[in-house]
Formats: sequence, structure tokens, C-alpha cells
Amino acid sequence: MGNLIGGLSPSTSRAVPAAHIQHCFSPQTWIEGAALEQLRNVAALPGVTSVAAFPDLHPGKYGPTGIAVLSQRLHPQLIGNDIGCGMSLFELDLPLRKLRIDKAAERLRRIEAEDVFDPAEALGGSDLPPDLYPGALGTIGGGNHFCELQAVDETIDAAGESLFDRQKLYLLVHSGSRGLGAVVFGQMIDRQSAITAGLDPDSADGIHWRRQHDVCVAWASLNRSLIAERAASVLKSDVRLVADIPHNLVRQRVGGFVHHKGSAAVAAGDIAPIAGSRASLSYVVQVLDATGSSLGGISHGAGRKYDRATMHGRAGRNRSERDALLRNGWGGQLICDDRNLVIEEAASAYKDAGQVVRDLAEAGLVLALAAMKPLVTYKKAVEGPSDRTRSKPIRDRQGRRDRHARD
Repeated sequence: MGNLIGGLSPSTSRAVPAAHIQHCFSPQTWIEGAALEQLRNVAALPGVTSVAAFPDLHPGKYGPTGIAVLSQRLHPQLIGNDIGCGMSLFELDLPLRKLRIDKAAERLRRIEAEDVFDPAEALGGSDLPPDLYPGALGTIGGGNHFCELQAVDETIDAAGESLFDRQKLYLLVHSGSRGLGAVVFGQMIDRQSAITAGLDPDSADGIHWRRQHDVCVAWASLNRSLIAERAASVLKSDVRLVADIPHNLVRQRVGGFVHHKGSAAVAAGDIAPIAGSRASLSYVVQVLDATGSSLGGISHGAGRKYDRATMHGRAGRNRSERDALLRNGWGGQLICDDRNLVIEEAASAYKDAGQVVRDLAEAGLVLALAAMKPLVTYKKAVEGPSDRTRSKPIRDRQGRRDRHARD
């Protein structure tokens, strides 16, 4: 964990004049030394002029996660293979009082087998080729990806009381571009020059990568929408989009291109989710004007405290401990048939999302609106039979029908 990036060693990164680094976290937030070293290496990459680092900062393979980087050159390794990965929050019309967690968990086990959309039709509706990884659409993937049924635990600000109803249920979906993004990244990562020097945005290679990147971002957004459609179908509910916020992508702006690696790409006024773990609170925030100084980025989640290998010695050491990881303090359940993944994604692997939000608020970047408790978290299950129920359409924040939904 924590490989050095761009061929830079710690000594060379200190010798090269580095870009300005803005630390958007407080002394109360623990940041691993390896992540700070990677941060300095990123600041020394060719073309980089500014870097913002957020409270969820932690080491990654090609650089730290939890950063926004402004550069005059493109650096595909900073985005990684899951191009377009993001968090989408949805509101269900299923009231909390009718929820039976055991029954909901049983139904949600079937979401990836739920036949509620035609892949070619869905892709075409998003102006994507109808044969673009159709079999992976509506699937979550591995690692830290999930679909989670949530309820409001607390409204923190008065605005949260009007936006989030304690009597309703919500879905938080975390997923990305699946195999599509991996292929696009693999084609680029084989070229050492693209990693050491970056890409000229106006070159043929730069233009090609940006086009492929944009397709991955659109595919990932559609994927999250279809996951929510499947979840709503098994729960026999209508569903409405509240927020769709990617955190692995590049955005063009004055001065170059902002690379978001694990940092939510936002604008003032946006509503954005900040995920905790499956046994801790998540949060919903409103983005404030000061995010202009943080390159339009905020944290997307709590961030890892311990890497995956380390977690095998910290959690789930016996059967009773592993069984305990499948429940949380609100009576919530985890659906995950991969024992290793249960251990690697235990709540203790993550930082405190509440402290992350407090840091962002103290930096003037966000206003905390609500805290959300996890009730059922889907990560991985053996497929169950599909009853081929058709879901009701997804609607946007104004109640208009989402163009990705089927009749």
C-alpha cells in the first residue's frame, strides 16, 4: 500500500518545486504518514499547480485517495481504474414504519438478478453504445461498493428538516464504471510516459483519454441509477433521485484540469452524501461557496484507517466475531457472502465520518444537514431467482421522470 507515483522518490519529490497544498482537515484528524508522503509526490508531478487534501485522506496505489489536484496536464493514474465512481442518494416512497428489516434484507439479496430494465435501451437513453458492457449494468462490484437502505437518524440543520423526512427510507448507492473503467485505465497505464510526464490535454492521446473518461463517467452514473431501480423493485417502491455525485474523475476549469481522486466533485449549493461504514452513521451535507478554494472538492466518505490486509488481524478472528460484523447497533444487517470482504469492510477499518464532516464544516466547505443510519447494506450475495417485477420509474429532485427508467 502507498506506492510512490510518477517515478518520484521521497528525495526527488522534495527537490522539485512543489505546488501549493491545502490541508482541509484539522489536527484532530489522524492522517497516515504514507498518505502525506504521497501527497507531496503528487504536488511535484509535471503541470500540477494546486492540491487540496481532505479529512478522509489515505494511501492508495498510485497516489492518495481524498484529494483534488489542479494540473495543466492530465494524469490518468490519479483517477485510477474506477473512472466515474460516485455516490448517489435516492428517496424511496416506502415509509419507515412499514419496514421489516429481515424481510427487506431477504428481498435485497436479489437485486442484481432483478430484471427491470433492458440494457441496450438504458444505454441508448444515456447516449451510450447499446453494446457497452451491458452485462455489468446495474451491478455493484467489489471492494467498498454497496447499496444501502438508510433512515434519518438526526436532522442537524433546519434545512435538513425540510429536505429529509424521518418517516421515509433512503438508498445510498456507491459504485462506478466496473470493467469498462478498468479497460480504459489498463490501456493507459501500460504507457510509462503517460505516468511519469502526464498527457498534453490537446494531444491525440490526451483527447482520446478524455473522451473515454467521459464515457466511463456517464456509464457509472447510469449504473448507480439502475442499481437503485433494481433495489426499489424488490422493495416494491417508487424511487426519486436526490443527488448523484461522482468522486473519481477529471473536470476542466480555469487553470487546467481538476483531478478528483476520492473527492466528491461538487459546486456551491449541491446536496452531497458523505458515507460512513455499514455500522456507523453517514451524513448528507450542503456544499458552500468556499469549495471554490478547495478546487470544487469535498470528502466522499470516512476514508480508510486500516488497509485490507491489516484488517484480517484486527476483525473477524473467529466465527462469533464474524457473525457480529453482519449486524449493527440499529438492528441493521449486512448482506455479504464473501467472508474476506466482511472482514476487510468492517466498521473499524474506517475513520469517523462525523469527524470528517466536522472538519469540512470548520473549513467552511459544507453545512451538515442530516445523519443517516444504515439498516440494510448490500455488498455481495449469491444470485436469487428473479420475479421479473417491473419497477416504478425513477424521478429526479423535481419529481420529473428520469430518462433512464423503463415503462
